[in-house]
This record gives sequence, structure tokens and C-alpha cells, in this order.
Amino acid sequence: MIYDTAIIGGGAAGLLCAGFAAGRGKKVLLIEKMGRPGRKLMITGKGRCNVTNNCSRDEFIRAVTKNGRFLYSAYTAFGSADTIALFERLGVPLKTERGNRVFPVSDKSADIVDALVRFAAESGAETRHCNCTGLMISDGKICGVETGGGQVYAKSVVVATGGASYPLTGSTGDGYRFAAQAGHTVTELRPSLVPIISNEPWCKELMGLTIKNVTLSLYKEGKKKPLFSELGELLFTHFGVSGPLVLSASAHMRGGIGQYRLVIDLKPGLAAEQLDARLLRDFAANQSRDFINALGALLPRKLIPAAVKLSGIGAGTKVHQITKEQRRGFTALLKNLTVTPKAFRPIEEAVVTSGGVDVREINPATMQSKLVGGLSFAGEVLDVDAYTGGFNLQIAFSTGYLAAMHLND
Repeated sequence: MIYDTAIIGGGAAGLLCAGFAAGRGKKVLLIEKMGRPGRKLMITGKGRCNVTNNCSRDEFIRAVTKNGRFLYSAYTAFGSADTIALFERLGVPLKTERGNRVFPVSDKSADIVDALVRFAAESGAETRHCNCTGLMISDGKICGVETGGGQVYAKSVVVATGGASYPLTGSTGDGYRFAAQAGHTVTELRPSLVPIISNEPWCKELMGLTIKNVTLSLYKEGKKKPLFSELGELLFTHFGVSGPLVLSASAHMRGGIGQYRLVIDLKPGLAAEQLDARLLRDFAANQSRDFINALGALLPRKLIPAAVKLSGIGAGTKVHQITKEQRRGFTALLKNLTVTPKAFRPIEEAVVTSGGVDVREINPATMQSKLVGGLSFAGEVLDVDAYTGGFNLQIAFSTGYLAAMHLND
């Protein structure tokens, strides 16, 4: 049997591509090496699946930190509104939360995965669970794929294997090997949307503390303007920092990590003068208390010892003994709590992989290879990545759709 197309990878891009390709009347084989498709989808959004971001095309492109312009055609063909409409049609009601993040009303990622699997199957796609070991190429054109179960002949192939993050879900970087086999350039792979190891021992002391409604700014050495600055939440860990703000900031850190610093504004709603006035009021109400015991209304309990130590003011100093200069120094500390990155956590812990198939070798209007006839790429295997907030899944859906619409063109 010769299939019209073989799609390698049963994740977000592959499942959606299979559904739309089969819906066009194509004879489609979806090849997934894991026992269940959509394994990585199951853990996105902390198990809730942040399926897309309800935004405009320009907002979407701005959220793509690498090669955003490459996605204009893909997002125009199948954008956030189309993703929302598809899942509503598939019987999965969605809701929009803070930051235009879109989730299933049920808060269950399994509902998204089940809908995509059902969409592919009911459209007529066949699924085969086996390991794909390579591409079959003859005279510059695709003729099928090699699998652990033998050769599969196909007129076209879509590589939608994901990246190299979360390998236990099946994302083990196979697509990069297939791309290289076809002569494609694979740009340097690195973790993106990844926790950060810090140099500060006090971060470890705060392990498990989540702080909300703070502003995190990322600065590069020699630059006064932040590369990234956003309000949200972050988490202190045994190795450094994590959480939504840190993951988004990591997407901007390219090159040597030692040239960056993270600055946390613990009280972004108050200007420095207002925070100083707040401290004056708190101190006036606690004049006879030790400094360390006078901050309970201002900071989370777990954060107080570290803040006191960093301030240089003795923990047992009576509040009425604290000088104006010391108070203002403490105000500056709360507005500029600095974390110096030492390294990224391993790529296996990253939400997405930055780097991948060089988009200069891909037709942005079709997702087809410019080097090998009948070969297309979709999703994280491409050298495009974005912030957290549903943007990376939308990349998978947009590129998967465009690939499906141009098979065998």
C-alpha cells in the first residue's frame, strides 16, 4: 500500500495535521512510537493544557521569540480563533483566563488529547504505533519511511516529532536526525522556557516559596533597558528559580548566561517613595520590636530572614534604631532583589526546545522542504519558539494545519 502521506509524531502538530489531511480525502498514516498519542500534551499547563492564546496575529508574532515572521502565513491560515472553534466543534468547551490563556473548561488536558485523537480517527487517518528509524528518499523526493515494523511507502512525509525536551513523553529529538538525513541544517539546540540555576545560596533557603504579583525584569550586561519585564509569579527552588516569569525570561537569554541578571520587584504596585512611606508606617507601629519581627505585614514569612540578611541590617536591631539610609537601602532591596543566573536546567526539563530545522530551508507558505520533494515539517522540530501562555501549542497547530493543506502540492 502507498499512503498519500505518513505523519511522524502523534503530538499536537501531528494529530491536527492528520485530522485535516485525512479530511481532505488523503490516505494518511500517523506513526507514533509511544503507546498513547499526545503524551506531552497531557502535562502542559500543569495538566490543564493551555491550548492557545486568544490574541491577534500581531500579538502572536510578538510573543514568538525566534523567527516569528516565518509564522505569518501559518497563523493567518489557522490562528487562535480557528483553534478555539475547532475544539468547541469537537465538544471541548474552552475558557479564557488571565493573559488571554485558553484552557478547557474541565481543566483536564486529557479532554484536549482525546479530542485530537478522535478528530484524526474520525477523519479517516490510520494510526500505527511503532518507531520510525529514517526517511526513504529517492532522486531528491520522499518515497516513504523506515520503521521498526518495516518500510512504509508514502508520497509525502510530515515530520512532527517535537523537540528534545521531556524525553519520557517521546520527544527525544528524532526529527532533527531525520532533517539532517534529508540534508537540512539543524540550528543549535538549547533549552527554552526552562528553570534557572542561580549563584545565590539564599534561593535554596526559600525553596518551595511562590511569590505572586511581582515583576521580573531581565537585563543584559551593559544594557540599561530590560530585555523582558512582566508581572506574575515565580518559584524559588533548591537550585534557583522557576515559575512562569522565569520560564518566559529564559526565552530571551541567548549566548553566555553569565551576561544576564534577573531583578525582582517585590512591590511593583508601589513606587520607591511610596514603599518607603509604607515602611515608615510599619516601623512606627513596631518601634520597640526587632527588625526581623517587624516585617510580617510586608513580606511572606519565609522570605523575611533572607531579606533581612541581604539588607545588612542586624536581625535583632530595634526598629527605632534603623537609620534613614538603612531604611531606604532596604526599600531599594525590595524593589531590586537580584538573582544572578549560573546555568539553565537540562534541556530535558525545558518546556520547549529552542533551535531546530533551519526555517530558511522551509517554505513558510506550505511548511514544505525546499531541499526534498514531498517532505514537510511542523511544530517544535522547527527553529521557532515562543513565550509561555499557549503560544507554542498554537505554533504546532498553525504549522500542522498548513502542512496538511499543502500535501502533494
